[in-house]
Amino acid sequence: MATEFHSLFRLSCPSQADIDCFHNDGYIVYPDVFTDEAREKLIEEITQLEPVRQYIEALECNDGEPKSYFVRPWNDRGPYGDRLIDDPFITALLQATIGDNYHFCHSALNIAPRGIGALGYHQDHHHWKHENPLNLAERDGYYIQILYYPNGFMLGDRSLKVISGSHRVAPTKEATPEKMLAGAFNAEAGCQLEEKRLTLPPGSMVYINARIFHAVEAKPLDSRQLYRIFNIDIFKESGPPHRYTQEIPAEWMERACPERKKLFMREAYTEGCWSQ
Repeated sequence: MATEFHSLFRLSCPSQADIDCFHNDGYIVYPDVFTDEAREKLIEEITQLEPVRQYIEALECNDGEPKSYFVRPWNDRGPYGDRLIDDPFITALLQATIGDNYHFCHSALNIAPRGIGALGYHQDHHHWKHENPLNLAERDGYYIQILYYPNGFMLGDRSLKVISGSHRVAPTKEATPEKMLAGAFNAEAGCQLEEKRLTLPPGSMVYINARIFHAVEAKPLDSRQLYRIFNIDIFKESGPPHRYTQEIPAEWMERACPERKKLFMREAYTEGCWSQ
């Protein structure tokens, strides 16, 4: 399936400025990076999934309290969603920033409607949040989140915000987002830690080191956008599974080319796997 398409993106590889931004700030923003066709087809694939279609119909009828649509792992992917896993631009971006030693971890799909609340500052680099020695040994491994926004977002309207440079601070209990924004960890980070609030047009993506603190703002009831689509793919540096490292569906493995199989050949998370 993956070989039937050219790249879904307008870019073929990251620039040196992009790579520097990733290492210095902890993230790269790519506004309007999807081709027009890829953006439209991805939105169509997502919104025509039967559970999503029913969810959107309920929103249009203003049926009940605001509730987001969320599925993890997101395995019900059409051809364009499937292509994201190893699109040439995504592969070039991963290799340029973290090297060749990585695997596909998992993915998720989220649709946020008008009236949904905010998501506070958090980090998603799961290993260091657990005191198991295995996890502590893996705490400096890369855990990359690629955030896709097919229909975009406006500032203050379910928009993303980050604390630029916060991935440089050691992940201790004392290193809270409040203290970072107050300047308490500027010396350790080697830069001024400050909040960046984003606005992105449809067809955008954000590439982040999951150790960076990030948050999502609420979606107002009077938003001009009925819902914001968000899908995410996560890649991890080779090593033990993370908390959400998914089992790869058999059909994915059966149709995978040799290079894609390398992304999938890793241990999935199971209860107790960290104590073995």
